Amino acid sequence: MEKKYEEKKTRMFVNFDALIIVLILLSLILLRYEIVIKVVGVIATIPVLLSALVSIKNRKVSIDLLASIALVVSLIEREWISVAFINLMITSARMFARYVQIKSHSALQGLLKAKPTSATVERNGEVFDIPVEQVVVGDKVIVELGEKIPVDGIVEKGEAMIDQSSLTGESIPVFKKKGDKVLSFTTVVSGNVTMIVEKIGGETAFEKIIQLIESSHGKKAAIETTGDIFSKWYITITIGLALIIYFISGNINLVLSLLLVSCADDIAVAIPLALNAALTHSALHGAIVKGGTFIEEISKIKVMFFDKTGTLTLGKLAVEKVFAFDGHTEEDVLALAGTVSLLSHHPVALAIAEHAQKKTKIKEPEEMEEIMGRGIIARNNEGKIMTGKLSFFEEQGIEISKEELNTINKERDKGFNITLVAKNKELMGFVVLADTIRPGLQNVIADLKKLGIEKTVMLTGDNEKIAERVAKEIGIDEFHANLLPEQKTQYLNESMKKYKVAMVGDGVNDAPCLAIADIGIAMGAIGSDSAIESADIAMMRDDLSQIPELIRISRKTISAIKQNFIIWGVVNVIGFVLVFGGFLIPASAAAYNFTTDFIPILNSLRLFR
Repeated sequence: MEKKYEEKKTRMFVNFDALIIVLILLSLILLRYEIVIKVVGVIATIPVLLSALVSIKNRKVSIDLLASIALVVSLIEREWISVAFINLMITSARMFARYVQIKSHSALQGLLKAKPTSATVERNGEVFDIPVEQVVVGDKVIVELGEKIPVDGIVEKGEAMIDQSSLTGESIPVFKKKGDKVLSFTTVVSGNVTMIVEKIGGETAFEKIIQLIESSHGKKAAIETTGDIFSKWYITITIGLALIIYFISGNINLVLSLLLVSCADDIAVAIPLALNAALTHSALHGAIVKGGTFIEEISKIKVMFFDKTGTLTLGKLAVEKVFAFDGHTEEDVLALAGTVSLLSHHPVALAIAEHAQKKTKIKEPEEMEEIMGRGIIARNNEGKIMTGKLSFFEEQGIEISKEELNTINKERDKGFNITLVAKNKELMGFVVLADTIRPGLQNVIADLKKLGIEKTVMLTGDNEKIAERVAKEIGIDEFHANLLPEQKTQYLNESMKKYKVAMVGDGVNDAPCLAIADIGIAMGAIGSDSAIESADIAMMRDDLSQIPELIRISRKTISAIKQNFIIWGVVNVIGFVLVFGGFLIPASAAAYNFTTDFIPILNSLRLFR
């Protein structure tokens, strides 16, 4: 309710500013009717004076203070054309500033309007539609083809392809089955699901993202604050110099012309406009940046740290290859390993069973005993089958030849997970597994280096061999293995003494590192409260290629802001020269400032493309 009121108020002020601009232009056309330009000039001056008084009350030096001084002097000197152009300039800048607010929220408001208003709920065997506000945690919600999912939950039954582009920016629908999470405001494009409600209202992923985006637009960047500080000193010095010039020359028109040229309302609009363009563009493409500060800071990053599991890798083991000994086939080894693993919930067993089911036929064992952290013993009509670690097989008295041991150790030394397979006390072979590396990471790392990232570092709790294999395959410059969480933060702190550092993690177990780093980037943050809370930038999907893109957006934005400062400086210097050269009087100085104001603003507006 409050947000709607604020938006209505902003739009009302924009309409009021537009009316003032129309009246000013009309008064300039009807110059021979002096009363018109006088009345319009006084009416248009009132909001500027009120704004200046608020600034003084808050002990701030604002653009409106400088404009107010110029207006008061112009009114005293009866420079009605100057009054008209000053107000035209200030009102246009004010309307642009409010336009920035509306522009940055318009896309989000469009999304909010399309939110589902009702949900199909199953309660006590009855199915009926109710308003979304009446859905409670634990309800069963049915979502059919073409419908938007109204709340967050877990699929209880059914399968569907879900379009998550409204949250993640990804164009390809995602397959969801029983046990998978589904999120509010995503759309079922194929199939249908029945889900158990987990989160409602403001706790849903969509609402949290909206809140995060809205709050990000209110946070100033360091460069914007620098602009404010520069403006404050600039205005103070300008007023001081204007007084000195007046006492020396006694020429009020010269002083008034200088004040009119020096108004910095264009920068006051252009800087937040550029930052909001970057924030809005990033948000609509699945990267939530928590404020303009981080848009600036990410362009300065020199060292980038990565967590391994869940960030560089998928955090899910997969079968890489199968070895067979003594005339046995790889298919025989895989079939036996799949049979033993079929009833286990251990990550290694799940990976083997999944791979075996795709490659060969496997049967459920008659008996199965799992020795925690060691291996599995199963029995079927072929006899006793075992899978497990090398040490477990040695304990069980399985004979392993020197040649077989060399082959096993060779693969283990590469950083792979090794699971041995035996039948009736005979070693059949072994299965090689590894955490799957995300596709395309070599290109991402190469892209980061082209953008000036001097060093990439991987931090992991895994052993040295695994870390070395992953780092080498991806192209990471440096890695540190066998780390505890507190040791990861130590590496970050040491590096931050010399460089600007970013940490990229999955946002769950990496929260301390994400919080400590100059820039914390959480991957796959969609639905993860800890990622949104601890990171400075939350990527809604697991796509590391978004990071180089963010750096490019940041650099383009900062470049536009620097250009705006240069434009502002050059335009003012030219204006001062023209004033001292006698080419600009108050009326033409005001017209000059009004015209040149649009250059930096238009320069920032191009970023919205």
